[in-house]
Amino acid sequence: MFDLSLMGRMSFKHAAPAQPPLPALPAGRNRLGIADERDAILYVPPSLNLDAPIPLLVMFHGAGGFPEKVLPFLEEHANRHGFLLLAPHSTFATWDIVIGGNGPDVERLDKALAAVAARYAIDPARLGFAGYSDGASYALSTGITNGDIATHVIAFSGGFMNIFMQEGSPKVFIAHGLVDEQLPIATSGRANAAKLTAAGYDVEYVEFNGKHAIQPAIVSMAIDFFLRGSLQ
Repeated sequence: MFDLSLMGRMSFKHAAPAQPPLPALPAGRNRLGIADERDAILYVPPSLNLDAPIPLLVMFHGAGGFPEKVLPFLEEHANRHGFLLLAPHSTFATWDIVIGGNGPDVERLDKALAAVAARYAIDPARLGFAGYSDGASYALSTGITNGDIATHVIAFSGGFMNIFMQEGSPKVFIAHGLVDEQLPIATSGRANAAKLTAAGYDVEYVEFNGKHAIQPAIVSMAIDFFLRGSLQ
């Protein structure tokens, strides 16, 4: 049988946590233990309502980055709105699709999501894939490929999409700087938004007067997009 993971398909399925579920993790940053090195980190806000399904936002770092580099942009929002924040670590210096195709990062993402789902009831209507730079390319590629899992896809200054299969219909938020010196807006942000819009996806596209960087004001817009219509 053909291995669909080679095309970026994940094995994770939404399901109720085992009964009884594993204990909830303490507030703050927690290593998930899915790898001895370059482990995924789950940020748990101090006040989390465990009596209702919990939104989960997955944030993929940029090339040469690591979870602790992107978490500070989102932790305050997780605290305010009460959602879980998962930051995986790429197996190599950047995500596998940038290097040469889908590989170990899909497997690690499956393991990380399963580890979270073993402890918390994840809201199947609020599971977002977000990323910055190469991480945004990964969020777009993996989110569109697994739109039956990811309900929202958020790309901060992403470069490209590597998509061989399309499942589901996630909502998409793309933001890109007008003077991005690394990934020119015409061939990345605008091109990606146009392709997804033409394919029938619900795309919210934002251009900002800035370079290749995460902008706090744009992050706030993306979080509003992710939680729109939610009771959180």
